[in-house]
Amino acid sequence: MTETNRKRGRDLFNKYKSILHALCWVYKRFPLKIRIKLLVFHRYTGGKKGYGIRYALIKAIAKECGDNVFIGEGVFLMNPQNLKLGSNISIHPMSYLECGNNKDNYIIIGNNVSIAHGVTIIATSHTYISEKTDIIRDMKLKYAPIHICDNVWIGAKATVLLGVTIESGCVIGANSLINRDCKQDGIYAGCPASMVKSRFS
Repeated sequence: MTETNRKRGRDLFNKYKSILHALCWVYKRFPLKIRIKLLVFHRYTGGKKGYGIRYALIKAIAKECGDNVFIGEGVFLMNPQNLKLGSNISIHPMSYLECGNNKDNYIIIGNNVSIAHGVTIIATSHTYISEKTDIIRDMKLKYAPIHICDNVWIGAKATVLLGVTIESGCVIGANSLINRDCKQDGIYAGCPASMVKSRFS
């Protein structure tokens, strides 16, 4: 996305900011379960109307939410009350974010983060080592927060697993699997991903 397009997006948000914040204030009057159901209902609502409604709802639901957060069509936000979002974030269509239902387990996304289409970010998992007769799907869940710092770009269909920190300035290649921390300004690719090089070397 060009600098011109980024400015246009932010300008458009600023144009309607007071309306969106007023709509958020209205949504906050509803019980949390109703807000989440409304977010699910508007998951595929298209155009500027859909973007505006989803922003107002996520701002009314998430633990924290800044300005100009774009949530594309078909994005699945599971337990969105456990999201902490900065400003100038784009989450593109068909992405999946799962915080888990542990109230202390968060997905934290900083400022100026671009998440391409089809990305999976999941802060929970099944345990699987126990007695041989145990059924894996019935075993306890484990949780660990995910922290995506400022100025990060996550490429299409990448997967970020629980407990990971992606430091500021990182670029994550398409289809990569992130199962360990990523160092500042690193370019990561692969399955599992490894650092290919620094952005400035």
